[in-house]
Amino acid sequence: MSPHGKHASAVPTHMIEGALPGLNVAAFDPDTAAALPPVFLIHGFASSIELNWVKSGWVSALNRAGRRVLSVDLPGHGKSTSPYDIDSYTPGKIRADLLQILIDQGVRPLRADDPTSGVDLVGYSLGSRLAWEFGATQAELVRKMVLGGPNPEDPLADFDLKAAQNFLNDGTPIADASTVWLLEMAQQIPSNDIFALLALVQAIKMEPFDPTDAVPKMPILLVAGELDERAKSMALLAELSGQAQQHIIPGRTHNNAVTSRDFKEAAIAFLG
Repeated sequence: MSPHGKHASAVPTHMIEGALPGLNVAAFDPDTAAALPPVFLIHGFASSIELNWVKSGWVSALNRAGRRVLSVDLPGHGKSTSPYDIDSYTPGKIRADLLQILIDQGVRPLRADDPTSGVDLVGYSLGSRLAWEFGATQAELVRKMVLGGPNPEDPLADFDLKAAQNFLNDGTPIADASTVWLLEMAQQIPSNDIFALLALVQAIKMEPFDPTDAVPKMPILLVAGELDERAKSMALLAELSGQAQQHIIPGRTHNNAVTSRDFKEAAIAFLG
């Protein structure tokens, strides 16, 4: 049995310009497929397919709804390789990898006469930032998007990289609370390569998120926990989109909103 579950299916070898990028790609097939496109899941910083989507129940919930599920461990995460060169982690490079993965998986441009064409995206936190930019630049492929824990300002852009490096080298305390929170979150997963994740942070700082640069025009569902301080300004994304609905999950934070049944049910209904 696959470590991802009994419905995991084989995936084609993923190549970029003739080279293996070292990304772990997973596909999960439902028992009975609905006449709808696959759903591509993009996890958050310091997470993985397994943590963000399998253990939280997303894959099984989507499969029960008849949806084929695709996902990838972002570079430096999960079972993907953890290079230390910054170029492997730029958002532009990651988006190019995501596009190639979808092509490898047989995703076809949207067609009005084919309800299975295209793809639906579900992103969380960093995955929402990547999904927003991907949807804006690949409108011919993306039918709908669900963005969880979204923020018009990328929290990794304010990450105090030097303070984090000093802390890891000699234990110097970090003053910035957001940097402390993100670093602690990354260190909670024993398999994470912290220095690879710091390379990702540095790469993201090179391409800061500006949601006004390119705005996705397909229907979007924006979801956040009621107690998620990082998503308090997601209404700004809704205003930019003009095609977005908003959904608040009572009592949930940025850390635990993704496990909510309310979140899953709202997303599946929206994508149906």
